[in-house]
Amino acid sequence: MARKHSKRDPYGDLDREEDEAPAKVEPCWLCGRPTGKTIVWHHPVPKSRGGREIVPMHPICQQTLIVNFTNAELQRHGMDVQALLDNPAVRKFVDWVAKKDPDFNATTAKKRR
Repeated sequence: MARKHSKRDPYGDLDREEDEAPAKVEPCWLCGRPTGKTIVWHHPVPKSRGGREIVPMHPICQQTLIVNFTNAELQRHGMDVQALLDNPAVRKFVDWVAKKDPDFNATTAKKRR
């Protein structure tokens, strides 16, 4: 009696391409570019300040916020992206990174204290 399925690949007759749905690409909360392989789920209002909402971001975009704002400033801005983009350093960064690949990463400057 013949086997219905191959011994080595029991699911070989199934069309696997139909089962695989393309992953939804999330846009970055700060720069608006599509996110790449690495997504950082960022709290716009820091957890230490009672923030519960999370948003998808590129790691480099999150580092830029951490460098340019204190937790108290991030709490005051809340979920208002436009208020963050009004900062000249952040606006300059977003304009610069707009032409980069979604998986682009670079070092960011340290906080000025």
